[in-house]
Amino acid sequence: MSARSVEVVLLKAGRVKIRYPAELLADDGTRITVRAPWAGEGSRDFGFVRFEAGDVFTEYYWRDRWYAVKEVRTAGGDLKGWYCDVTRPAETTGTGELRVEDLDLDLWVSGDGATILRLDEDEFAAGGLAGRDPEAALRAMDALDELELIAREGGLGVLLGGQR
Repeated sequence: MSARSVEVVLLKAGRVKIRYPAELLADDGTRITVRAPWAGEGSRDFGFVRFEAGDVFTEYYWRDRWYAVKEVRTAGGDLKGWYCDVTRPAETTGTGELRVEDLDLDLWVSGDGATILRLDEDEFAAGGLAGRDPEAALRAMDALDELELIAREGGLGVLLGGQR
């Protein structure tokens, strides 16, 4: 399959958080893989990782899972790590959009696997999803737990079909 462009649309609470063009690498009907440069404004330092111009994100989205995994590499190809978003399952549109709703929970795994951080659990709790959609809130927490277990037991590279 030849690569083509798609528009990744990340939603939060029903509104567009960010949209950016990406190269579609694969779509097997369940998992969608895209590649895109860092789409943020300038650099962003999280304390545990810094995303900056030139970084390349290979992003994996599932139509049947409640998360997305983004492998982050420097412009030179060095692995920084994996940034995982807990999301509703991905949807594609007939207009070339890949739409994903961010549910606030995140997981960071450093490239060497030594650092695994659960992120934004306070933001998730404050967001009120548990009150609006208890089933989605449970699925979101289960997804975060699953990602952390995968990271601790085999590494996210294994999940994505690569090496540990």
